[in-house]
Amino acid sequence: MFDVTSRITYKNVPNWHRDLTRVCENIPIVLCGNKVEIKDRKVKAKQITFHRKKNLQYYDISAKSNYNFEKPFLWLARKLSGDNALHFVEAPALQPPEFQFDDKLKNQYEQELQDAAAQPLPEDDDDDL
Repeated sequence: MFDVTSRITYKNVPNWHRDLTRVCENIPIVLCGNKVEIKDRKVKAKQITFHRKKNLQYYDISAKSNYNFEKPFLWLARKLSGDNALHFVEAPALQPPEFQFDDKLKNQYEQELQDAAAQPLPEDDDDDL
């Protein structure tokens, strides 16, 4: 997980991935960009390419607003169980979010992710972040 308001955290993702895969070679990994409720993102959707290079699942999430909070856990549960139809019986009992996404902001972020996923991967590494 990295902080979308801090470029250095995204820049560390390759190191964290390398360290994790050295110890645990073949485990399912989900990469999460947290704090997406903050309007002043430093790491934009189109800059997030590491997961595509390593064939990892990625989710924008917000622990503060509970946005997409369950998705990484559901993806991992499905992967580990081998059951793509698996679903959570009921929503986890989370505290109400302090910040509410409006539909416009949610749609904007989802469109940015779709647009970013359609972009070709850069030839070089993420050193320019």
